[in-house]
Amino acid sequence: MAIDYKKELEAAAKNMILVHEPRTLISMIVRLMVNKVGVIHTGILLHDQDKESYILCVSRGNKGSKIPAGFARMNYSNPLIRLFRERKEKEVTNDGVLISGELRHLLKKRIGPRVKERIEDVLRQMEMLDAVACIPSYFQDELLGVLFLGKKKNGREFHRKELDFFVALASDVAMALRNAQLFKQLQDELNRRQQLFINTTVALAAAIEAKDRYTHGHTERVTNLSLEIARTLMADGGSINIDNIFLERLHIAALLHDIGKIGVPEGILNKDGPLTPEEWEKMRMHPVIGAKILQTISELDYAVLGIKYHHERFDGKGYPEGLAGDNIPLIAAIIAVADTYDAMTSDRPYRKAKTEKEAIDEISHCSGQQFNPRIVSAFLKLSRQNKI
Repeated sequence: MAIDYKKELEAAAKNMILVHEPRTLISMIVRLMVNKVGVIHTGILLHDQDKESYILCVSRGNKGSKIPAGFARMNYSNPLIRLFRERKEKEVTNDGVLISGELRHLLKKRIGPRVKERIEDVLRQMEMLDAVACIPSYFQDELLGVLFLGKKKNGREFHRKELDFFVALASDVAMALRNAQLFKQLQDELNRRQQLFINTTVALAAAIEAKDRYTHGHTERVTNLSLEIARTLMADGGSINIDNIFLERLHIAALLHDIGKIGVPEGILNKDGPLTPEEWEKMRMHPVIGAKILQTISELDYAVLGIKYHHERFDGKGYPEGLAGDNIPLIAAIIAVADTYDAMTSDRPYRKAKTEKEAIDEISHCSGQQFNPRIVSAFLKLSRQNKI
């Protein structure tokens, strides 16, 4: 059955637009060449700017015929790579496609010694790849990669429609590959900034703990327990919708839930005894202070909810606004349970820490009063699994 190359090219172009991972994109392209055109093996040499080389990243074909990924590496001085990078392929071919048979035929003609030497060098590189055809993939003037093909399974030579298909495909590959690379670079930069942001957040959390000598390790423990509770809720499904974005926001909010203590006098934070009513009023301001500190950072809008409302109670008797029930943001309700558990199991100058069992029993008893019952249910599940 004859292949409709125009249709195949259109389908490939549509699929390539959706792929944002360069290696996945390359795998898709070489699979298309093997399956649709019936070559014994094929692959793509992809530009690695850091290594100043073109490296075989993906190869497909019959077992024993394909070249292992990473096995072939050609630097900028390689005759085949240099030919394409310098855009000299038109010296030896009209359409930019290097066909080994045509190159050997050209050697039999009267050509200049420089061109002859160039062809012989290129043929040696193609033989190393066991390639009968090589097609450059350009984005503007940049050589992004080189598609190479082994012999066809039926032993026939490539005909004009197939070669035109490969040239058009190489052009589409270049555009899609550039898009995928740019997308990956953007993603890497976002990840780098996210990690920088997390590191900065951790440093801020450490600054808070340095001010309050009684809460060393508190922030880390609350953060870890908050995330465990959220993951349990996510796994259980139900009416609570938690995804990875929520987990990221919870991570930030839990790390910074006590940042407002920066505005509380150290004499109150480190007092060796119970607080007076006036001191409690100042201490109770730390959620609001924390929210004000971060409110100008728009990216932290959702995390601020966890910081401001993690001392609200399910029965409406909490602070700073007396929110009740589901009016308390989920992110704050999770932190509330984790924060209370860690506070109860930590020593204070004026009281001894509760045992883990005592703290767990008290949180269970306060379900529906101080805490959201669904959060308590997830917390108790973690307890039964010995994950607390």
